Amino acid sequence: MTTYGILIFDGAEELDIVGPWEVFTFSSRRRDRVDTAVLIAQNLDPVKCNQGMRVLPDHTFDDHPPLDVLLVPGGAHSRIEALMADPAVLDWIKRTAAQSDWATSVCTGAFLMHAAGPSRGRRVATERPLEDELEARGDITVVRDARYVVDGNLLSSQGVSAGIDMALWLIGRLHGRDHARDVMSGIQYEPAPPYLADEPL
Repeated sequence: MTTYGILIFDGAEELDIVGPWEVFTFSSRRRDRVDTAVLIAQNLDPVKCNQGMRVLPDHTFDDHPPLDVLLVPGGAHSRIEALMADPAVLDWIKRTAAQSDWATSVCTGAFLMHAAGPSRGRRVATERPLEDELEARGDITVVRDARYVVDGNLLSSQGVSAGIDMALWLIGRLHGRDHARDVMSGIQYEPAPPYLADEPL
């Protein structure tokens, strides 16, 4: 059994959360629902994401189950900056990452991982426009032109849709490549060719 915990907060980018959530929960369906995914926030108030979608947390920092996988999404840059100055958030990320088998981030979630400590001295991916800014913070190597980066038990991805690729890699690592391919087929994730809107129907 694998328990995935996704941090949510006001200003989080929707697909950073929902993309991996879809992969994790579809994976669980393929495994007779032995896995579970939960949304975790500082409190149980509704969370308003970056594009306006509202999400309800399942647990708070104080009452969630033990996690095998921690996922930290990105979001509005101003909100990420505020969270990087919040000791409660950083302490929770640091403790939870240390207690989890895998610590993962999507997009600017890498900034929170760096501020909290788990990605210090490690290789990561983040949102393309902010790669230089993250690396300038020091004690971190940002890998360019990689959808996701694996460094030990630290897994990070570029922005938004790249979190789906990262989540598929992770379930393949946990449950086998055939399982990941089955999930990819089941959610009809076929990213190539990337854009067909100009093609006639």
